[in-house]
Amino acid sequence: MADEISRQNDRIEVQAEKEKTENVEHVAEQQNDNGIPYIDPARRPAIERRLKLKLDARCSVFVLIYIMNYLDRNNISAARLKGLQQDLNLNYNQYSTCLSILYVGYILMQVPSNMYMNSISRPSVYIAISMTLWGLVSTCSGLAKNFGHMVGIRFLLGFVEAAFLPGALLILSKWYTRKELTTRNAILFCGNLISNAFSSLIAAGVLSNMQGVLGHAAWRWLFWIEGAITMFIAICSGFILPDLPTNTGGFTEEERLVAQIRMMEDVGEADTDSEEQSPFTGLWMTLKDFKIYLMMLSFTAYVVGLSFNAFFPTLTGTLGFPYVPTLLMSAPPWVFSCIFSVINAWHADKTQEKIWHIYGPIIMGLIGFIICMSTLNTAARYVALFLQAGSYAGFIVFYSWISSSFPRPPAKRAVALALINAFSQLGNVAGSYVWDLKEDGYRKSYGIVTAMFGVTIIGFWGFRMILVNLNKKLEASEAAWDAEHADEQTGEVVFLDSADESLRMRKGFRYLV
Repeated sequence: MADEISRQNDRIEVQAEKEKTENVEHVAEQQNDNGIPYIDPARRPAIERRLKLKLDARCSVFVLIYIMNYLDRNNISAARLKGLQQDLNLNYNQYSTCLSILYVGYILMQVPSNMYMNSISRPSVYIAISMTLWGLVSTCSGLAKNFGHMVGIRFLLGFVEAAFLPGALLILSKWYTRKELTTRNAILFCGNLISNAFSSLIAAGVLSNMQGVLGHAAWRWLFWIEGAITMFIAICSGFILPDLPTNTGGFTEEERLVAQIRMMEDVGEADTDSEEQSPFTGLWMTLKDFKIYLMMLSFTAYVVGLSFNAFFPTLTGTLGFPYVPTLLMSAPPWVFSCIFSVINAWHADKTQEKIWHIYGPIIMGLIGFIICMSTLNTAARYVALFLQAGSYAGFIVFYSWISSSFPRPPAKRAVALALINAFSQLGNVAGSYVWDLKEDGYRKSYGIVTAMFGVTIIGFWGFRMILVNLNKKLEASEAAWDAEHADEQTGEVVFLDSADESLRMRKGFRYLV
């Protein structure tokens, strides 16, 4: 009887493996007119739906990682309210240096990190290791005894945190099409926005209840507790995060193949680098593209305008409440920002439009700045904080604009994401010193960030006009090609040849504006 059951199980396994092989061959052998493999249209929606459900579930861990990324970076702001600055004998400039030095390490490491990540097959492990290291460094903040200690710790924290954001954006761009990426980026950045809300709530709990426990100040416990949570999540993330569409476990062969097909259909070619291209090839290609420099400068101005983020509990403190109510009142504006950002990103994906989905939130932030410059009324200033937090929604759309403006090859996209993000951190360095002008409720500080948003609006419009001009050139090139090959019948994907790399795109491709 046992032998019969064993033989029956063997037959079932052989039949299942045969069906699996036939399904994969069914996918791989068929090709459409463009040479891209496809499956039966009646079967593909179900496979693609399963793929996206699994992928969304696994990529949701990025949100949790981003929450911890910003908690560990910005908890120094909450700790300041409970004695950090006094215990370490820091004056304002020294405290601002502790904030800004993080971005030095952050800037130095981002481009090399993303170049390396694009060249490996297991980016999930790389991110998990980086996260473990920054959790460990963050816990060391609770051991700092003076200005020198804190500066060194903050520099190392930025150095190891640098791998996460550009790396996460790169991984998402390898799985999601241009019509899906903005919404997914928004969900990712909800980790940033939620962290601004939860950091205040967590800080309120720790700072209110841990003072003097085991003889240590409450602000030290804040670093230790949050750092320990970070390291635990890091270990778990290494087993959950996806790698590449070609090698990620947990997906069927059909699902992985459909994932690759989706990216091929989106731009017209596989999302892989050629064998001749090295990571440094992507760096050189990016540095030669003049568009990158306008994006870098404009985005840096945007980041200066958003520098209120690191001082949000302090700005909420201008409402005149004690520190616990101040921390609790800091949370709702970021909850609003998170909801608004997802809606704005979803609509940007639906309409495939970028600039107005960036300008709208910026204008919202400008209104908030103007209110704070115009009045000291408590209710009005609290409403203004909601509007300021909402300006982050445009920041999120911009990141997907980078990916869609440098779609191929992946080596170039990896460097572009890291280079723009790294350079923009100079805005955080400058922003650390913007908020020293306390008079009249930071009126002069709000004037500076208002001016920076104005620079952002001008720079982004210039970038949009460059893309519009490139689209016109693509249309002209296609018209010329059609006229020259009017008598030819071909189903192959046609790539337009040009000395300008930005115009060497497949027929039908258009930049999103």
